[in-house]
Amino acid sequence: MKLTMICGVLALLPVFTMAQSLPLTMKPDGGNKRASVAETIGITDVSIHYDRPGVKGRDGKIWGQLVPVGFYDQGFGPSKASPWRAGANENTTISFSTDVTINGQPLPAGKYGFFVAYGPDECTLIFSKNYTSWGSFFYNDNEDALRVKVKPVALDHKVEWLRYEFTDETDNSATVALEWEKLLIPFTVSVDYVQTQLAQMRKELRTERGFTWFAWNQAAAWCAQNHTNLEEASLWADSSVGPNFGGSSSFTAWSTKADILNQLGKTAEAAEVMKKALPLGSMAELHQYGRQLLTEKKPKEALEVFTVNYKKNPGQFTTLMGMARGLSANGNYKEALKYATEAQPLAPDPGNKVHVQDVIDKLKNGQDIN
Repeated sequence: MKLTMICGVLALLPVFTMAQSLPLTMKPDGGNKRASVAETIGITDVSIHYDRPGVKGRDGKIWGQLVPVGFYDQGFGPSKASPWRAGANENTTISFSTDVTINGQPLPAGKYGFFVAYGPDECTLIFSKNYTSWGSFFYNDNEDALRVKVKPVALDHKVEWLRYEFTDETDNSATVALEWEKLLIPFTVSVDYVQTQLAQMRKELRTERGFTWFAWNQAAAWCAQNHTNLEEASLWADSSVGPNFGGSSSFTAWSTKADILNQLGKTAEAAEVMKKALPLGSMAELHQYGRQLLTEKKPKEALEVFTVNYKKNPGQFTTLMGMARGLSANGNYKEALKYATEAQPLAPDPGNKVHVQDVIDKLKNGQDIN
């Protein structure tokens, strides 16, 4: 009996030992704050993970003292010339989902350890291939992926807790700023949004997404909207309206193809494509297309589309207003007034009723409503 109890206790010992060795979730050492910040530039995801030290009454003693100038011996680890870890505790990391440039210098997609060799007039930013080591105790310049020199900027206000911020965002770039105490260290992350987007679409069209007309149309339409890569976009549009993926019965797919043909200067082909597309359009699609043609200063073509829509969907508020717009754009205010007057009692809400009354008043005064 005693032997059985002893064996039972011994069997439990590894469980207790393992349980006692698991650490609890605690705040980072030194009262620092764990943080992360991310931004999407174009379609490129940029994220930074870091620990935030505080000034904690050490005003005027951060830069050049707590953060030494240049590279220094920390008295621990193999590195005798370490940069600052650009934060606290574990080393700061920064990741990019696609290739980027940092202040104009190329950096491949990936995750990097981020370090700063501080100088009052010039700082060296270091993107290291080693992002798993603790701090910069094990820093090795042979692992550098990129070094960039930048000028620090004095702040007119105090930042108590170190932080990273994204500013000046565009489709192609953003400024990343390390801010602490009264100093800002900025660098610019840039991407080639158009080429990155094209590369991503080419990649995804080779996956299961490429088995739907919608994906091919989405890629072609993006090119048309951005007036780029039109020859390849035309091939993508062909795949969209082809017999394999179901887009041959889609007004959207055919109108995208026509848009690309127009941009390529193939206007006669574009007109033939739209003849195929018009019978496929819903009331809303045709109305929107007519409005688009008005925006493009093509009043005659717009009226033809509004007329097709009205014949398919007579007596509807949308098509009556489409006829009013199309006729008005072609200077036929009298006929436009007839359709607007017929549309007024069909207005779906008070706001539209007010709008139609404004349209009627303008037409009575011989004014274009577009």
